Amino acid sequence: MIIAFDVDDTLIVPVVATANPGGLDTPNYEVIAIYRFFQSQGHRMIVWSGGGIDYARMWSNKLGLNPDMIIEKSKESAKAHGVDICFDDCIVDLADKNIRVKRINNKIS
Repeated sequence: MIIAFDVDDTLIVPVVATANPGGLDTPNYEVIAIYRFFQSQGHRMIVWSGGGIDYARMWSNKLGLNPDMIIEKSKESAKAHGVDICFDDCIVDLADKNIRVKRINNKIS
């Protein structure tokens, strides 16, 4: 399968949702564990973000994810790459199965 993960509020918890006095985004370890599970099973992994490819690449590197692809997050690219499952904090229609990840303390839409 081809599985895509969004960055903000999915792979990371933005600083606006934490009480982190250092002002840093925080890895969302529970979602990263799900990512690593699918990766360990041999699925093709995508990391993408509404913040762009460079932003997704930066976080992929910081989190040590080693995705198969880092692509633009859009309906067109999801279809072009045949995304089977998409994990995102928003309600999206980007894959055959779209799984909404609960935002942690983030009320910003």
